[in-house]
Amino acid sequence: MDKLYAILRRDLLTAVRHRSGFVLALAGVFSQLAAFYFLSRAIGPGFRPDGVEYFPFLMVGTGLYTFFVMSAQAFLSAVQEAQQTGTLEVLMTTATAPAELIILSSVSAFCGSLVNLLIYFLAGVAVFRAAIHANLWACAAVLILSLAIALALGIAAAALQVAFQKGSAVLWLLGSGLWFLSGTLFPIESLPRPLVLLARAIPLTYAIDGMRRALLQGQSFIEMAPLLAILAGFGVVLLPLTLAGLALSLRRARQTGTLSFY
Repeated sequence: MDKLYAILRRDLLTAVRHRSGFVLALAGVFSQLAAFYFLSRAIGPGFRPDGVEYFPFLMVGTGLYTFFVMSAQAFLSAVQEAQQTGTLEVLMTTATAPAELIILSSVSAFCGSLVNLLIYFLAGVAVFRAAIHANLWACAAVLILSLAIALALGIAAAALQVAFQKGSAVLWLLGSGLWFLSGTLFPIESLPRPLVLLARAIPLTYAIDGMRRALLQGQSFIEMAPLLAILAGFGVVLLPLTLAGLALSLRRARQTGTLSFY
């Protein structure tokens, strides 16, 4: 916890000194929300997926999916930067466990992605008047379980980068196919049945659906118990699995001398 506090404090002070990056990120949030707002107006009020207005439907789907992508990017960038600067091998000689080092190096960017997500939702509600009926306890439960899945995605990207220098494959997968299979822009029920079955095997589908139910429809913790159980199951399986994969890839890279390959 002392190491985590020191890293978060350092990166927070750095961010405060470079406020232009925050301003640009904020501008990006508003421009993306504006684009989806006018898209929903162009489609018209008749389209109500899952019984909710299309703009808040889009807001939740795109906001949460972007959070998953940026979380994976945070871990991948941390490893790539350490490889390119030659500091990864030096860090591996410290008393901190190698997998813990990777996670600590990525935690600030991961937290930044979470803050961006919260700002995205707040701006959508306060500025663009997205209609919500939030159940805060259910929202918190979905968010916590989504954090575990996002961590697993990021750790998987880091493990692939260390082992094969192909961590960008996770980002490619998120950007090329999973965005429409997870129901980001439209309900998965619109897809052909084989693709619906595939979509139901993706944890992001349940995270996005769960946040929509909790934030837009106000479903209670009890009503969402089956969905929360599925999300928890994904987290329990994926997080230890990816951590073990990262530890294995780091150990093999140290043995073969490929830690700094990129």
